[in-house]
Amino acid sequence: MIVTKKALARRTLLRGMGAAVSLPLLDAMMPAMTALAASPARPVKRLGFVYMPMGAHMPEWTPQQTGRLTELSPSLRALAPVLDQLTVVTNLELRNAYPGTHATSNAAFLSAATAKWTESTDYYLGTTVDQIAAKQMGQETRLPSIELAMDLLTTVGQCDNGYACVYQNNLSWSSPTTPLPAEAHPRVAFERLFGEGGSTADRRAELRKNASLLDWVRDDIARLQSKVGPSDRTKVNDYLDTVREVERRIQKAEAAAADSKLPDLDRPVGVPASYADHARLMFDLQVLAMQGDATRVITFQLAREASTRVYPETGVTEPHHPLTHNGGDPEKLAKVAKINAFHVSLFAYFLEKLKATPDGDGSLLDHALILYGSGMSNADKHDHVNLPVLVAGGGANGGRHIRYEKPTPMANLHLTLLDRAGVKLDKFADSTGKIPELAEPLAL
Repeated sequence: MIVTKKALARRTLLRGMGAAVSLPLLDAMMPAMTALAASPARPVKRLGFVYMPMGAHMPEWTPQQTGRLTELSPSLRALAPVLDQLTVVTNLELRNAYPGTHATSNAAFLSAATAKWTESTDYYLGTTVDQIAAKQMGQETRLPSIELAMDLLTTVGQCDNGYACVYQNNLSWSSPTTPLPAEAHPRVAFERLFGEGGSTADRRAELRKNASLLDWVRDDIARLQSKVGPSDRTKVNDYLDTVREVERRIQKAEAAAADSKLPDLDRPVGVPASYADHARLMFDLQVLAMQGDATRVITFQLAREASTRVYPETGVTEPHHPLTHNGGDPEKLAKVAKINAFHVSLFAYFLEKLKATPDGDGSLLDHALILYGSGMSNADKHDHVNLPVLVAGGGANGGRHIRYEKPTPMANLHLTLLDRAGVKLDKFADSTGKIPELAEPLAL
């Protein structure tokens, strides 16, 4: 570790024309000549929220064991490498999501609030848990939060049983009347994380001349590397290599899209042709955002409620939404379970990346809490009880299944996650208390 008279600020940026690249946590960011100087740099707390649409086939989702988990259910088996940091919570409900629609499932997932029944612009919901966290946790980062999605969310007007499309389009609300649109294009998300100054058009014109956005900050990279020790130089090099690799994949997808004559109208132009490749790229951007402390709060919508997307990677050829209205047909339920497992496998990719990314004296997964789940359980009935929900991260205190005997407010979980991240509230939405088994502080 290098000890300097003046430590690097945690918010140090590599700057150049149109670029501002945040840095991973370095030993040189420790205050010099203090009692902590011989310890790894202190990490920060992070929260993530990943939404899975249209519930799950619960018999395939729910682990048979309660308490300590040694075996995962079929839908969750891809999460085995992070089992020690995984907690499945069964029998949570969103009572305020009724009368039971796709719109209210999405809207209530992070708000636990009742969506005003309207087809117009007088919509009203509630501030979502991520935005409550962002108001406190986002004070020290360039972006208080980032909102991401996989689908173009351009539909307007009435989308579901008299509910405005805004409820299905947006997971995050900074106030009851202010939805926050999510970004599905990896290029735009990348520029949000690393671009600075000038217009988007100007930056893209320059990128066509230069191979990489990192070329713009080359001088700052050299200056930084001369100031830090060997360990930090390795960390910076590894991090910038990852940034460049993600950017290369974005460029490759854009080049392939330029040659395509059959655009997917549900997705932005210039994304990878494969849903899985697109999702992994969006997850990689989230890893970079956490690693560089560009933000500490992230939401991600894997697909829009009532999506008719087809997932050929699963071997299922029918669209997702019609399969969920199956009347209990075993063949269709098996296909729903395949889609559930596929989505979970992509989430597992994300968690394994976080686990493999050093952060202070642990990993990014050690210092983050990530909620994964849906605002609906049995999509055939449009119900909002016994939701498919799990929490990952926070240190090796998982590997368990919490099963409530009676339906318990989802807001209890939100209140618990806020508390563990250092955001103290007495109550959130219809919460009745915290979840004791999840009340340990984040491992820092």
